[in-house]
Amino acid sequence: MNLPLLRLYPAGFRRAFGDEIAEAYREATEGAGPLTRLREAGDIVAHALRLRLGVGSAQRGGRLFAAAAPFALAATGAYAAFLLASTLNLAYVTGLPDLEAPLGYAMNGFSALTFIGAVLALGGRFAVGARTAFAGVVGSTVCFVIAVLPGILDMPLAHLAYLTPPLAIAALPLLCPPDLRPPGRIRTTTGLVALLLWAPLFVVLLALLDAGGFGMIVLWRFAVTVTAALVLAGRPALSGIRTPGRFALAAAPFLVLGYFAGVVGEDTALPCLVLLAAMGLAVHRWRRRHSDTAGQA
Repeated sequence: MNLPLLRLYPAGFRRAFGDEIAEAYREATEGAGPLTRLREAGDIVAHALRLRLGVGSAQRGGRLFAAAAPFALAATGAYAAFLLASTLNLAYVTGLPDLEAPLGYAMNGFSALTFIGAVLALGGRFAVGARTAFAGVVGSTVCFVIAVLPGILDMPLAHLAYLTPPLAIAALPLLCPPDLRPPGRIRTTTGLVALLLWAPLFVVLLALLDAGGFGMIVLWRFAVTVTAALVLAGRPALSGIRTPGRFALAAAPFLVLGYFAGVVGEDTALPCLVLLAAMGLAVHRWRRRHSDTAGQA
């Protein structure tokens, strides 16, 4: 393995385990193609960065990101589904797609990639799904930059910073240590394929459902996608929320992307924060009471 790749690790860790990592890399890539080599190198880089950032599985930061990862994926997938459903809904009501081809088609394609990646990750293939969802968000961001490129020099920096939160939320699951990744909800290939076939149908049904009524209400449409994503994340994700800090990090993606969806605004941000704080306190008290009862038993 190239020495520069090993140097990504902290010096102490490199001295203790550098030879072992190099040998494992050699065995994994011996006779393998370029894609396998790239994947193995990427895993090493990710591992080294987690150690540098203090988010390994043995560290508090790693456990925090592991608890928040399913919710970041759920929020990312819900927002992508919301964007797709909104586009389809508008096309159904007006008869004209809101695309501005070809860039609009590309942005919706990347939203679909993000959505499928999130569903795949929450359904049972966490690593490939999380990477796919992140790639979709990166693609959407690039499309947006291309769209505003003619006037980018006159654009305030605050508008460019607007692109950062979805990227950060989509990147959060990538920081989850491999040995703390949430267990797959669906363990069979048949079940996972069925889920991937059902998910796009859900978006289409949401877009067409009562297009002149409830379907046109942004809050309703976003709430349905969030609820579906949380159901897919399921009880295993909720069981990892044991402290107010974990709850805050898990809830933040929904609040931020709710703002991007137009659901959370200046007049609703404070009530949402109060509600989330109350829910976080309730979760903390419930966990404490549950642990005390288990200890007495």
